Amino acid sequence: MRPPLDELLDRLHVVALPMRVRFRGITTREVALIEGPAGWGEFGAFLEYTPPEAAHWLASAIEAAYRRPPPPRRDRIPINATVPAVPATAAAEVLARFPGARTAKVKVAEPGQTLADDVDRVNAVRELVPTVRVDANGGWSVEQAVRAAAALTADGPLEYLEQPCATVGELAALRRRIDVPIAADESIRKADDPLAVVRARAADVAVLKVAPLGGISAMLSIAAQIDIPVVVSSAIDSAVGIAAGLAAAAALPVLRHACGLGTGGLFVEDVADVAAPVDGALAVGPVTPDPARLRALAAPPERRRWWIDRVTACHALLVPSTG
Repeated sequence: MRPPLDELLDRLHVVALPMRVRFRGITTREVALIEGPAGWGEFGAFLEYTPPEAAHWLASAIEAAYRRPPPPRRDRIPINATVPAVPATAAAEVLARFPGARTAKVKVAEPGQTLADDVDRVNAVRELVPTVRVDANGGWSVEQAVRAAAALTADGPLEYLEQPCATVGELAALRRRIDVPIAADESIRKADDPLAVVRARAADVAVLKVAPLGGISAMLSIAAQIDIPVVVSSAIDSAVGIAAGLAAAAALPVLRHACGLGTGGLFVEDVADVAAPVDGALAVGPVTPDPARLRALAAPPERRRWWIDRVTACHALLVPSTG
């Protein structure tokens, strides 16, 4: 689906959202929002992504803006708290932003930090939340991951290790050596073949993100072709992107695990005033940005120009609509 470029640019709002803590190396999250006939879509490919990869994110934004989401099978989605690579002493403050969450995802393998830092952070979270999963973003070798799995489970279990190593081959090798379940994220969303990790028996859980996979319909298509549980997660999305993730999770036939869709708590300000989690779950439903917030959070003119150029480059890579 490819609406005319001029139409998209006329509907474009570029915002810069301040974050409470550094996450994925940034303290401000820039995204472009598209107001369409069916609602709002979010184009927030990370800044370093080239147009061929970022084009999937634009396709997702267009789908959300121009097509209604699929019928929901549930109206609330359990979420995990997300704990960045903060000092262990800050874990309680971060968790307080996720009221009722009974699962927490803790970032580990942060450059410049040690495995001991990771263990301290995980144990601090474990004291407050019953179920803990960790995310290494592919930061370990197989041998490092083996050592980390042992250290991180010495004081309690882990639900899973998310993307402990970078490649499918490494994940498969690691899975044969440890008892902790492995979840794949980048090996799915950044792969030419998102199903390769499943065929290689390299993961126990699939972490699926709507925007990098090209939209809700593409994500649901991938989920239908795999035989392992799915966790729907965000990519540091604004309230608009989170709404798309919730809609995708609501449409899944089976949802066994808490989803990583509570990252709105990482922002100081967002484009809409959305409800906080209740009993660790978020309500499913559309989100409409507040016009006053769109103005207040608008990116500087030079950054808006950068995003317009990016939309233009990605738009050229999309398949034209035949509908």
